[in-house]
Amino acid sequence: MSAPTVAPHPLATTRAILRIVLVIVGVALVLYAIYLLRRPLTWIFIAGFLAIALSGPVTWLVAKGFRRGLAITTVFLGVILVPLLFMAILIPPVVTEANRLVQNLPDYARQVTVYVQDNGTLRRLQEDYDITGRLEEEAGKLPGRIGDAAGVLSDIGLGLVNSIFALVTILILTLFLLGSGGQWMESWASRQSAERAAWWRRLYDRVGNAVGNYVAGVLLQATVAFLTSWLVLTILNVPYALPLAVLVFLLDLIPLVGATIGAVVVGLVTLFSDFPVDTIVWAIWAIVYQQIENNVIQPRIQARAVSVAPFIVLVSVLFGSTLFGVLGALLAIPVAATIQIAIREYQTLREGGPAAVAATSVRSSGAPSPDR
Repeated sequence: MSAPTVAPHPLATTRAILRIVLVIVGVALVLYAIYLLRRPLTWIFIAGFLAIALSGPVTWLVAKGFRRGLAITTVFLGVILVPLLFMAILIPPVVTEANRLVQNLPDYARQVTVYVQDNGTLRRLQEDYDITGRLEEEAGKLPGRIGDAAGVLSDIGLGLVNSIFALVTILILTLFLLGSGGQWMESWASRQSAERAAWWRRLYDRVGNAVGNYVAGVLLQATVAFLTSWLVLTILNVPYALPLAVLVFLLDLIPLVGATIGAVVVGLVTLFSDFPVDTIVWAIWAIVYQQIENNVIQPRIQARAVSVAPFIVLVSVLFGSTLFGVLGALLAIPVAATIQIAIREYQTLREGGPAAVAATSVRSSGAPSPDR
């Protein structure tokens, strides 16, 4: 005979249902709070990434005899001054050329009119629709509309102020994390068992190395793009070769599409230089270089930096750019590397215990690990 089935107590069933409901409500409230706090949380995430990336140069300066406070100050001055240097190189020629283009638009429109008059097909279209007449009329109005830009700038002024506030906040958070992040890590590890303390320290070191190596690799790749682009533009005698090369450097920091965008922008500039020779030479060079960068330079740099599979790199960049735009594309690879390192370290901890953690720690201190 089978044992009689015991019906669950009504009170126990009610408690289980209530517990499930409370868990669902709690998760919903947490997700809603994260949604409301998404902006400051994003700032904290960016600050944490910058702190990890800058910890390498700070540690190097400390090893060279700098005090930690002086090392942090030196690195931060570099972080602030380098973008200002790029702006000083880029903005003046861009403004000068934009003003020159606006002032010369009426002349360009008249040249188009002469060209149309010399072409029979275009001349018939001109007689039917007066295309060049309207073009000259609008081009003549454009220089006088430059003053209206003040109204547009006033409309975006609030957004600019908010962006500056966000940047300052991120830098301050980065400074705090860089100055005390290691102390927080040691404080947390000291509360764990010896096994888990060693695991947390190793995880912290490996993530820091991966992010630092990734940043160094990206900067090295962009530097190669800058130097080669500047050399080609100088040989072609394209105006403002240095600012254009700096623009290529900045855009090359964006994974996957940055180099293409930079090549297209510079290609548009060559249209006004020695067309079509400069444009054809630049197009051929850009195609060849991007193939070399995508198949030789970038894989070697990233393989040494974070050791993430190319498929994971592609998927992470696609997901990151879709969710968070350019910022997500920039941070996708180090985030993927961090997740990969955390999973491997957790597997090591579970499978081998203290002995495995100690062995991997000794091995990583004596030779580079596969993830470095």
